[in-house]
Amino acid sequence: MTQRKILVTGGAGFIGSNFVHTLLENKSDISITVVDKLTYAGNFRNLERWKDDSRFLFIKSDIADKEDLFSKLEGHNFQEIAHFAAESHVDRSILGPEEFVKTNVLGTFYMLELARELHSAGKLKVFLHVSTDEVFGSLGEDGAFTESTSYAPNSPYSASKAGSDHLVRAYFHTHNLPITISNCSNNYGPYQFPEKLIPLFVTNLIEGKKVPMYGKGENVRDWIHVDDHNAGVEAIIKKGKIGETYCLGGGNEKSNMEITKLILESMGFGEKMIEYVADRKGHDLRYAIDYTKAKTELCWEPKINFEEGLRQTIGWIKNNESWWKNIKSGDYQEYYTKQYGK
Repeated sequence: MTQRKILVTGGAGFIGSNFVHTLLENKSDISITVVDKLTYAGNFRNLERWKDDSRFLFIKSDIADKEDLFSKLEGHNFQEIAHFAAESHVDRSILGPEEFVKTNVLGTFYMLELARELHSAGKLKVFLHVSTDEVFGSLGEDGAFTESTSYAPNSPYSASKAGSDHLVRAYFHTHNLPITISNCSNNYGPYQFPEKLIPLFVTNLIEGKKVPMYGKGENVRDWIHVDDHNAGVEAIIKKGKIGETYCLGGGNEKSNMEITKLILESMGFGEKMIEYVADRKGHDLRYAIDYTKAKTELCWEPKINFEEGLRQTIGWIKNNESWWKNIKSGDYQEYYTKQYGK
């Protein structure tokens, strides 16, 4: 049996590390190389269980540093690239957009150039660019995003991801690169960096702190468990039509207030633990995904019930206190260097 050789960028982050876990736990005929810069959101401890597995290789590199990236990947041949690496926190993009442009646009450009070399050598079968529904902007009370929705990004983060989507699509049309694109809704689950809504609120409550609510909590998102998302990623890699985009959603539209009340109830707290704060600049009101195309063409659809998935996620956070406390203290950022001297 031929071994699949996959390059996963951003594999030490939330979604990427869960993708690595899923593949290595369920497939023996696979070789995974992870490239990650280990920025504040990248944590090698997310992957350490695989460090001695012959199917796994970790390379510390910045996708926006072409010389370092290409030198460290020289001689490696990959049939598939799953491009997760991205700066992804909207608030940080408002305060410091430059890193978002560097990583999301320039970094994606260098990854496409690398993919083009592999494809020219007859190695690469597919380059999957993992993107977001935020590139489509904000919805009103009705409707849902589809693959034909016009782009209308409203934050530096979503604008940088929109730019990377356009670059990927251009390389398909210009260079015949075998690309696919996924645009996914809000993820939740294990290993999510505790600046995002669900892990931030859960860890705050464990520490006896209030949870910060933007505005009145009216903003609506379509929530999907990270395992359902990654099942969609795998389906696109294996079955997706080259040059096509697929929207992946959870079918779980919830307002921030609804999410907050579910978390509070699950953890035995009342609404007095909510602290209302000024709303985010350019805060999109509502996102929703119509995943009909993925369901029809890929036989994919989300399977995890939101309330059950949320309960499991809260349980995971409670059972992995050392993991998130290490992040909140900042100690995790020195871990890889101290352990591996790189």
